[in-house]
Amino acid sequence: MTLLLEFREKLKNFYAGYSLFLQPLLKFLLALLIFKSINWYLPFVKPLDNIFVLLVMALICSILPLNSIVLFGCILIIGQCYGVGIETAAFALCLFLIMIILYIRFTPGDAIVLLLTPLAFRLGIPCAIPIGFGLTRSPVSAVSAGFGVIVYYFLDLVHGSAEVLEGTDPEQMAENLKLLLDGLAGNQNMMMEIIAFVTVLLVVNVIRRLSASYAWQIAICLGGIAYVVILVAGGLIIDVKTPVLPMIVGTIGSVLISLILEFFLFNVDYSRTEYLQYEDDDYYYYVKAVPKRSISEKQVVVKTIQEEPSARPTPGQEEVSDVQAGPVPQETIAFTGMIQEEERMQTPAGDADETDRGVDFQTKLEESLKDL
Repeated sequence: MTLLLEFREKLKNFYAGYSLFLQPLLKFLLALLIFKSINWYLPFVKPLDNIFVLLVMALICSILPLNSIVLFGCILIIGQCYGVGIETAAFALCLFLIMIILYIRFTPGDAIVLLLTPLAFRLGIPCAIPIGFGLTRSPVSAVSAGFGVIVYYFLDLVHGSAEVLEGTDPEQMAENLKLLLDGLAGNQNMMMEIIAFVTVLLVVNVIRRLSASYAWQIAICLGGIAYVVILVAGGLIIDVKTPVLPMIVGTIGSVLISLILEFFLFNVDYSRTEYLQYEDDDYYYYVKAVPKRSISEKQVVVKTIQEEPSARPTPGQEEVSDVQAGPVPQETIAFTGMIQEEERMQTPAGDADETDRGVDFQTKLEESLKDL
């Protein structure tokens, strides 16, 4: 657990230090992934499926707000529907306008769920959308989740009925519009998914707000169970065929992803929970304090110890140190004695006496001062 906490702190510090570059990069990758998912469902206009076009669109979205991905995604869907037929593109345009008028204009922060839901279905983890938005958003986000399901089933309907929807005859165009409308309104699988999405999001949002211990983990697990139960019960009641094994595997993957999200957003230590009580003139206050799990990053200090340079010897000392002590030869002693004897014979007697006695300059200076 300590290693995970250290990794989380390093990741948070890294993101805080390089958020100016990481945010555009993450938006670029998200936009590119969403656009590729849309083109997988609707590969009818080849120029819009060009990787260069997708890269340019994703690059533009990386420097714009997050909702720009929704705008470009809707334009991409309408453009691909135009490759099937003009009536299909008109139907898609009306569908998005109704969503914008009814809900998205009032809560634009949840608009991204419209395109994340088809991506989650494409990856096989649709339950991650209601659980994730239930943990991080308000109950009103249930409406956005429902609209996201409608967008996914619309894309799937066009993907599976593209050959039938092609045609320029006016009567055929009217039939195509009726086919699209009936395909959405009478799709029981879509209705069950909407009920499951809304129910799971509300359950998760209500439970994670409780003051009970491990509320987030309980909300995630109950959300996954509720999703499976609703789809299985719906399949038994209204005879909706849902593959059980892929649904269970996708739900388990969604729960694991949600637990990772919980680890980064709401990681607390319930073992150190404290209950506090305050009061004033009018009220008593009962407070439950749960500390967050955190760990300080290790500070590694490298200390370099340098040896102080020794005092360099003077040139004379170097010469002396190079001379090794040893016995003085007798010839050297005799030669030195002869030189001293010659110097004594050449020096006058008075000078020799002064030299032998030494000159007391301080005494002479005092006597001169007394005479003055």
